[in-house]
Order: sequence, then structure tokens, then C-alpha cells
Amino acid sequence: MLTLATVAIATSAQAEAAGCLKGAAVGAVGGHFVGKGHAVLGATGGCLVGRHMADRKAKEDATARAQTQHDEQIRQSTQ
Repeated sequence: MLTLATVAIATSAQAEAAGCLKGAAVGAVGGHFVGKGHAVLGATGGCLVGRHMADRKAKEDATARAQTQHDEQIRQSTQ
């Protein structure tokens, strides 16, 4: 199980559903240690949280890029 989680984390950066595989792997491992039948629930919750966090980071990155481009345009126009 731990090997599967490691592989899922390593390949999650390439997944289209950003954050889902990584969150699902972590959630499944956590759910497995909580008790019988909780691995699937943990994977589902982990996927949802991972996807939410990836979306939030993508928005923050886009905002930072836009600000950098704006600052660069202002710097070029004042020279």
C-alpha cells in the first residue's frame, strides 16, 4: 500500500486532475490506519481536498504572473 502511495505521489504532478491523486493516496493511507473500510473514504476526501488545494494554488500562481507582467509593463513604459 505504501509503495502504491509513493508511486501515486510521484506521478500526480503529471495527472490531469491536479492534486487528486496525491490527496487520494495520502487519504487512503490515513484511512487505512483509522480502520476497516475507511481507506476508500479517506481516498475520496483526500482527492477532493487535494483538488481544491491545487485549484487554489493555480489561481494564486496566475495572479502572481499577472502582477509580474503588469509591473514589467509599467517599468518598460517609464523608461
